[in-house]
Amino acid sequence: MSAFELVGIAAWSFAVAVAGGAVGLVLGNLRLPLFLLAASSPAAAGGANIAVSGISAATASTTHIRAGRINWRLFGWMAPPSVAGALAGGYLAGVVSDSAVLGAIAVVLLYSGFDLLLRTEAAIRTRERPNVFAAVVSGAIVGLLGGFVGLILGSLRMPALLRWVGETPSKAVGTNLAVGVFVGIAGLLGHLPSAAPDWHLIAVGGAASIPGALIGARLTGRLSDRALVQAIGAVLLVAGTAAGIQAFV
Repeated sequence: MSAFELVGIAAWSFAVAVAGGAVGLVLGNLRLPLFLLAASSPAAAGGANIAVSGISAATASTTHIRAGRINWRLFGWMAPPSVAGALAGGYLAGVVSDSAVLGAIAVVLLYSGFDLLLRTEAAIRTRERPNVFAAVVSGAIVGLLGGFVGLILGSLRMPALLRWVGETPSKAVGTNLAVGVFVGIAGLLGHLPSAAPDWHLIAVGGAASIPGALIGARLTGRLSDRALVQAIGAVLLVAGTAAGIQAFV
């Protein structure tokens, strides 16, 4: 890779990490196209992308842990089925067309983005005790879809946490990222037997993502619930548009 490519990858990874850290998403589908251009193979790019997503999620999670923005009970219920789903999806990858999966993901993301953007303060409903059953089911489904296409897909878990599980926006941010760490580890391990990830991309993207994720996570506490939900909605629209483009390209 040329110096220009390395700078571009670092700058984009930093920007994606800032946005993701603030709204509880790793946004791997925004990073993946650039990695595909720079890596030696799609498999190497996918493995590197998952690794950088995990690094970004872990870094942002440290700030959210200190701020008390992770629901550990909910994490305990959601992480295992998410990891199991990701492993199953990785094993079954190729059974379902990537384009079909990405197209379905794009539709859900765009719908969720518009839904969150249009919500009023009164429409942001939270539960005193979040719906554990919804967390288990949504975690397994999102993990499975992510395993098919090599993404952590926190962008799909987030709407589920807000709409169906009933978690508060700030704790949904931290909990989603914490779950994403373990899904990222599982996804990386699933890629190792078939193709080694591009370690240069991991080094450059991971190093740039660490300060970005820390900056983004610190922004979370400065936003009201209403503003945070709208920020999540706006980012979901961008992620949905990117997934739609990838489905057809």
